Amino acid sequence: MSSSSELLTIGAVAERTGLAVSAVRFYEEQGLVEAQRSSAGHRRFARSTIRRISFIRICQQLGYSLSEIDAQLEVLPSKRTPTEADWRKLAENFRVDIDRRIAGLSDLKEKLDGCIGCGCLSLQRCQLYNSEDGASALGTGPRYLMGNSFRDLP
Repeated sequence: MSSSSELLTIGAVAERTGLAVSAVRFYEEQGLVEAQRSSAGHRRFARSTIRRISFIRICQQLGYSLSEIDAQLEVLPSKRTPTEADWRKLAENFRVDIDRRIAGLSDLKEKLDGCIGCGCLSLQRCQLYNSEDGASALGTGPRYLMGNSFRDLP
């Protein structure tokens, strides 16, 4: 990590990131951030921890779980401040996933717009209707909204 003069107290990290001290501790316990201990046993964080926590918070707001965030953060170095290239690599990983999520949400929106309020009540083509839970034979989740149809049933 950094020299002791460049290290921040947990209170300073909390203040700079807008988190409670307990949240910074929680992120440390989860392995998302790393702290050194001073000779008195107090936590000290590299300045790069501020950027890392800010990134974690943004990802959480986008709906990512801590385990998903942790897996993505694996590409960042833990023993040095990440470079622009490090962040670019991480951003590309998220960009691909975000594009996939956007496509999925757009598809879901179209399916729901066409179904909810359509008034057709055509249970043969409705993507929400699942007679006697037949779609469970196709797997878990909302199978018809995920791309299957009643024609796929065994």
